[in-house]
Amino acid sequence: MSKSSRSLSALPSQTIEPLERLGLRLRAHRVHREWTIAEMAERLMCSPNTLRALESGKPGTSIGLLAHALWLFGEIDSMEDVAPAPAALAAKRRVRRSAAQGQAGKIAEDERDF
Repeated sequence: MSKSSRSLSALPSQTIEPLERLGLRLRAHRVHREWTIAEMAERLMCSPNTLRALESGKPGTSIGLLAHALWLFGEIDSMEDVAPAPAALAAKRRVRRSAAQGQAGKIAEDERDF
């Protein structure tokens, strides 16, 4: 077993269980479309074993492969809901201008030197 495999196998159940549920949802999308594992793997440009790992929620599966699968199912926008930025960071911040700088978008008299 490789060093990275040992570290991934030691992940807490709070990490593994959501991955397994996500894998089941991906499998449900595939089954709903009546795609076989071979057909889906071909669409994803991966091996059937890699697709099985994705559908099993194996933590070592590529996030790029996950994004590609979501795109194939028309669900790529759902990636926006993963780990949303805190509201304070997501909000547009207003930049304050000092009174000495004048009004935004206006050229001050001392700047007109042409």
